[in-house]
Amino acid sequence: MGNNLIDVVNQQPITLPYRRKNPLYWIAKIFKAQAVLVIATIGMLITCFFVPVDTSYLDYFNWTTLATLYCTLAVVEALSNIHVFEIISRSIVLRLRNLRNAILGLVFITFIGSMFLANDMALLTFLPLGYFVLANTDNKQAIAFTFIMQNIAANLGGMVTPFGNPQNLYLYAFYNIDTLEFVKIMLPSFMASTLLITGICCFVKPIPLELKDEQQYELNTRLTVIYSILFIASILIVFRVIPYLIGTIAITLVLSVIDREALKKVNYPLLATFAVFFVFSGNMAKIPAVNVFFSDVLPKNTLLFGILSCQLISNVPSAVLLSHFTDNYQALLPAVNIGGCGTLIASLASLITFSEFKKHNPTEIKSYLIKFTAINFFFVILLYTLEILR
Repeated sequence: MGNNLIDVVNQQPITLPYRRKNPLYWIAKIFKAQAVLVIATIGMLITCFFVPVDTSYLDYFNWTTLATLYCTLAVVEALSNIHVFEIISRSIVLRLRNLRNAILGLVFITFIGSMFLANDMALLTFLPLGYFVLANTDNKQAIAFTFIMQNIAANLGGMVTPFGNPQNLYLYAFYNIDTLEFVKIMLPSFMASTLLITGICCFVKPIPLELKDEQQYELNTRLTVIYSILFIASILIVFRVIPYLIGTIAITLVLSVIDREALKKVNYPLLATFAVFFVFSGNMAKIPAVNVFFSDVLPKNTLLFGILSCQLISNVPSAVLLSHFTDNYQALLPAVNIGGCGTLIASLASLITFSEFKKHNPTEIKSYLIKFTAINFFFVILLYTLEILR
């Protein structure tokens, strides 16, 4: 027994470093952390075999979209660092009296937040709040449903504004859509989504709530004003009031002085994913076989094929790819927004929600995925039906 113990002890310092030096270990770790980016990069590299790399690749990138995403992510991180969102949202939620009202509050904070923060940032901000409220009122059994509804709210709430969803940002810039026309196109689906989300949340029982652990944050007025100005500047970049290059440099300089941590915490893999998708879709559009297929199929039913494409390659790359094959943005816009619901990969935001749920409930993944798929496809089918009837 003594020799066995010595063997185990002797093996421990050898095994762990060896594992960390193994390239497969790091590949698996990177894939686990950034699966979408890795898969997208592989897809991009495959297309590079068909379309040789040259200077025309620079034309693939929508620099305004990338700059706006970067600025918004950076400013929201700065606001998060001074707990502005926790102060605002908790002050609303904790005044609600029961579980039904709390879930409605959490879902619609996410819904409204996605209009201004973009869907992924709304989820990164408000999912932790949802967990906090439910865990500290002994309602953990409602976390899966709440997260799923927050996810749907983030994907559908942001559809009505050009900066609410990343695919909206891209299509708004790509087609140079008038802002009022954009809202007019998306308003029917937005109103229907609002009613559906409200109706489903009303099935939750009104169980009385009692918060057991309350943490107070003090509002930093000076920084809140500064960051709010920067946030408005980010929005003005979207509306082309401020040139994207000037806005990006100005916001970066201000944050580098006041809050460098916010710049470090920006979701750079998300930005990289967008860049990769730009190259992927640009190359796909140049491949003759792909060009012929989409040019033939997409005009027949842009709405349906747009939604189906989202289920397979996610809504952002679908928007980027399909925009090369149709001028019918009136159908493509609702397609890539409605299509954000459905499968787990239909939206990058859904992967954020899944990751957050898995962190808190690693043993309930199967149950979560079943509920997620059923509720999401209910929304897809109903919203698609309403779109073709109007």
